[in-house]
Amino acid sequence: MLELRDVDTYYGTIQALRNVSLSIGDGEIVTLIGANGAGKSTTLMTICGILHPRHGEVLLDGEPIHTLPPNAIVRRGISQVPEGRLIFPDMTVQENLDLGAFLRTDEAGIRQDMEYVFSLFPILAERRRQTGGTLSGGEQQMLAISRALMGRPRILLLDEPSLGLAPIIISQIFEIIRKVNENGVTVFLVEQNANQALRIAHRGYVMENGRIVMEDSADKLLSSPQVRRAYLGM
Repeated sequence: MLELRDVDTYYGTIQALRNVSLSIGDGEIVTLIGANGAGKSTTLMTICGILHPRHGEVLLDGEPIHTLPPNAIVRRGISQVPEGRLIFPDMTVQENLDLGAFLRTDEAGIRQDMEYVFSLFPILAERRRQTGGTLSGGEQQMLAISRALMGRPRILLLDEPSLGLAPIIISQIFEIIRKVNENGVTVFLVEQNANQALRIAHRGYVMENGRIVMEDSADKLLSSPQVRRAYLGM
């Protein structure tokens, strides 16, 4: 469904991704784990068109998308939940969700998806008239995920969804990610919390210094001595 082939991405003269190749199949949860600064977020920004690879290509259903602007990539069914959530703090929950559906014109479908995200996160329905900046960190993460889902994506890209959250909220967020996937959305999950990510993923990749250094089923990565030592603290 989504594939990166031999991708090199730069920030000016600094190379951030080196010959990165990975694939995400329809209906999968695939996770990319690695230390801070490994290149995980750069990978997502390359997929979304915020950065363009200097070499290699990004393919969606076999068609290249790496030269397209971000809005065109969103129209093709890819939505991102960015690191740090980046909701609009001075806008209400309802207005944030409305913006998630900005490119859509199917009013009945938008109403249906609004009810869907409120079923996933009932607290957002209660707070729909509150401004985003008044929500807790966990509620803001729920809003960021819901805003992305309002675009009705085929592929949901999640960048560090557990960052800065309490353990009980992290468990809730990961359970929702699993549920969203079961409802038909393919998920590409970037996480430093390797333990949680690998427990819900089907497959995983390990990134170090802008390179993919390991790939396998999530179960095998969880049991790998190298992964356990480097990323699970075991």
